[in-house]
Amino acid sequence: MLAVVFEAFGEVPGVREVPEPQAPAGGVVVAVEATGLCRSDWHALAGHDDDVRLPHVPGHEFAGRVHAIGEGVTGVEVGQRVTAPFVYACGVCEPCRQGDGQVCLDQRQPGFTRWGSFAQYVVIERAAVNLVPLPDEVPMAVAAVLGCRFGTAFRAVTQVGRVRAGEWVAVHGCGGVGLSAVAVAIAAGARVVAVDVSPGALELALSLGAEKVVDAREVSTDVHHRVRDLTGGGAHVSLDALGSHATCVSSIQSLRTRGRHVQVGLLPPSLGLPPVPMHTVITRELEVLGSHGLAAHAYPQLLAMVASGRLDPSSMITTHLTLEQAGPALAAMAERPPRGVAVIDPRL
Repeated sequence: MLAVVFEAFGEVPGVREVPEPQAPAGGVVVAVEATGLCRSDWHALAGHDDDVRLPHVPGHEFAGRVHAIGEGVTGVEVGQRVTAPFVYACGVCEPCRQGDGQVCLDQRQPGFTRWGSFAQYVVIERAAVNLVPLPDEVPMAVAAVLGCRFGTAFRAVTQVGRVRAGEWVAVHGCGGVGLSAVAVAIAAGARVVAVDVSPGALELALSLGAEKVVDAREVSTDVHHRVRDLTGGGAHVSLDALGSHATCVSSIQSLRTRGRHVQVGLLPPSLGLPPVPMHTVITRELEVLGSHGLAAHAYPQLLAMVASGRLDPSSMITTHLTLEQAGPALAAMAERPPRGVAVIDPRL
């Protein structure tokens, strides 16, 4: 098969022919029809993830059709439309038994611990607990961005952040996961202030229903003061959807008393630990929470909202790429992130 491969951290990945994967016992092989370009993939390319082994195929959010079925898999048909979360859960550890497969103790991750979906085929392991059937009403490109960004944002806003109608939600970083958080918060009846350095990203946030925006280039270190002014004392819930020292600190400082900070963007230890303002956490009695993906069993509620039109991830998809274009686009993400969400079609 053809796949996007890098053999050294930091290089521009290229397309090459590699062996087609075989379906493992308990798993399936999926013919990829759409896969998202995500900042997490850039972290893997940059060498920020200790689990990546070279040579490597990135990509962790995808949708496609079942191509081959491994021994022991039942209730699945070749040609079936499917997706999967970016954490392949084991289904038997304590978190899995409690319904928290997104923090499985024996998790496997396409694009990180395993070869990923920037390829014509990808493996879904432990299909019984990780394979998610797709309704016909959900297009492949939309389903692909549910696997990480939209699914992650959905859980971060509704379950971890516990957003309620009428509350102010601040979203720091309006890339794919940030825009997804904006859309989910609006659907939950919240009022949203979006923060970014890109005017294009802020325009997209406004188009999704954000009530206020903050251009971080204009206010620099005073982002949190601006957010607190716009929200009449601070956000009830604030999300760092980018993953940087500056956005983490700004998100926490943007909160009103007893607010909830949700860390969604990755902060790899290799980049150093962020200077979390614990004095603010204590004096305002803030909650500092982490959110990591969405378990497969929780997809039906999200898929139903997308199929009904209540949530519309398609409005955030601004760029369509081929495999040949994917490598250079991934390498450029740190300096030139795409406006909105970019989706790769390996069939092109």
